Amino acid sequence: MNTQSSLRDIMLTALAPAIWGSTYIVTSQLLPPDRPFTAALIRVLPAGLLLLLFTRQLPARRDWWRLLVLSALNIGVFQALLFVAAYRLPGGLAAVLGAIQPLLVMVLTWTVDRRSPAQITLWASVAGVIGMAMLLLSPQTVFEPVGIAAALLGAGCMATGVWLTRRWKIDLPVLSLTGWQLAIGGLMLAPVAWQVEAPLPALTLQQWAAYAYLSLAGALLAYTIWFRGVARLPTVAVASLGLLSPLCAVGLGWVLLGQSMTGTALAGLVVVLASVFAVQWNTARGR
Repeated sequence: MNTQSSLRDIMLTALAPAIWGSTYIVTSQLLPPDRPFTAALIRVLPAGLLLLLFTRQLPARRDWWRLLVLSALNIGVFQALLFVAAYRLPGGLAAVLGAIQPLLVMVLTWTVDRRSPAQITLWASVAGVIGMAMLLLSPQTVFEPVGIAAALLGAGCMATGVWLTRRWKIDLPVLSLTGWQLAIGGLMLAPVAWQVEAPLPALTLQQWAAYAYLSLAGALLAYTIWFRGVARLPTVAVASLGLLSPLCAVGLGWVLLGQSMTGTALAGLVVVLASVFAVQWNTARGR
C-alpha cells in the first residue's frame, strides 16, 4: 500500500512540470512579446489572491519570516532569474543548467541533513543532466556569462526552496501555503515588471485566454500539485520530476510546431526519461 500511495503521489506531482512545459508554447505563440516579468506577474499574483480568498487562513506569527523566504526562493526571485536566463541564453542551455536541481538538493541533504543519497539516485540524476545536454544542446550554443549565472542561481533557488519547504513544514494546508507563496512572490515581481517593461497593449481574446491558462493552470493548479508533492515525497524525487518540464516543451514543439528532432536528441530524451524513472522507482521502493 505504501508503494501504491507513493506511485500515486509521484504521478500526480508529475502533472505540475508537465503543465509548466506547456506554458513555453503558450508564451511563445500567444502572448505579447518582450514582457517576461509582466507574464510572470500575471501568472502568479492573481492565482495567489484567488487561493487566499478561498482559504482565508493566516500563517502563525512564527512562520511569517519562513514564508517570505520560501516565497522569494520558489516564486519571486526564481521567476525573475528564470526569465533573465531565458532572454540571454538559448532555451536548451538554460534547461540543461536547470537540470542540476536534483544534484543540488542531494548536496543540501548530504551536507546539512547528514543523509547521503542512494547511489542509484545520484547516478540517475547525473545521467539526467547528460541526457538533457544530448537533447537540447547544439554546436551553435552561445555561452553568455550573465545568463549562465542567472540559470545557475535560479536552479539553486528552486532546489533550496524545495528542500526548505519540506524541512520547515509550515503549519498551513497546501492550498493556503500555495496561495501565500504565489501572492507574496507576485508582489515581489510587481515593481520589477513596473520599472523594466512597457505597459501591455490592448489584448485580443486569444491573449486573455493565454494569460488565464498561465495563471489558473500554470500557477494555481500546478503549484498546488507541486507543493502537495513536496510535502509527501522526498525532496530529490520532487526535484527530479522537474526534468519533465523541458521534455514536455520539446514534445509539444515537435507535435504542434513541427520542430525537428535528431537521433542524438531522441537518445537524450530516452536517457532523461530513464533518469526520472530510476529516481522515482527508487523512491517508491524505499518508502
